[in-house]
Amino acid sequence: MRRNRSPFGALSHLALIVWALLIILPLLWTFLAAFKNNTEIFGDALQLPGEIRWDNWVRAWEKAQVGRYMVNTVIVVFFGTLGTMLFGSMAAYVLARYKFIGSKLIYLLFVSGMAFPVFLAITPLFFVVKQVGLHDSLFGLIVVYIAYSMPFTVFFLAAFFRTLPEAIAEAAKIDGASHTRTFFQVMLPMAKPGLVSITIFNVLGQWNQYLLPLALITDRDKYVITQGIADISTIAGYEADWPALFAAMNLAILPVLIVYIIFQRQIQSGLGAGAVK
Repeated sequence: MRRNRSPFGALSHLALIVWALLIILPLLWTFLAAFKNNTEIFGDALQLPGEIRWDNWVRAWEKAQVGRYMVNTVIVVFFGTLGTMLFGSMAAYVLARYKFIGSKLIYLLFVSGMAFPVFLAITPLFFVVKQVGLHDSLFGLIVVYIAYSMPFTVFFLAAFFRTLPEAIAEAAKIDGASHTRTFFQVMLPMAKPGLVSITIFNVLGQWNQYLLPLALITDRDKYVITQGIADISTIAGYEADWPALFAAMNLAILPVLIVYIIFQRQIQSGLGAGAVK
């Protein structure tokens, strides 16, 4: 059996190595280019820079206003993720643990949102947001991010809440705990692995979102980082300041990369716990 599996094991390892190179090499090239000048950027892709040029990063932060874009993104992603996890976990808990008329229909409506392409709803979404007075505002973008992230959050957490033991919830009820207290003080801490996993997914998804802010934000002072990078790319093409562009790209990549590196064990344990249970 081991001999029969060895070719498949070798192929799987080879595929993983190729996939890792396809991911790592572009990231390495982007990082090195942030310290190069224009001549070095258009030379050997993986050649080390002649010197460490931190002024590229300074120009990206100040002249290209990456700092402002970063602050806007942190505000939107923080409150967007917070609202998504609060409302998503509450909805998922009710749909998973309580049976009432229409509960399955509501759950299916949430799940169907995962199959609906976002770009098909851009035009009606734009008019709805504009009519309620939330166009060109970070608050409006936060609300849209919450709605955008709810389907997957409810789908994932509902499956996780179904795996939690019913006896603990019944014991809390016997002790006089209300439904709200049972949820926040008993069931929610037990679902911590799943909550951490889906929180990281939402942070990464909202941080990298480009289509929604492109349609809802036109004020340059309220751009998020993805819009800012696209704007810097256009400016760099005219000014030939490619090092500042790559420095800006690294400033956008590094935060989410650091978050994933720090919480990768929690992500894997959360997904594994839901699968095993």
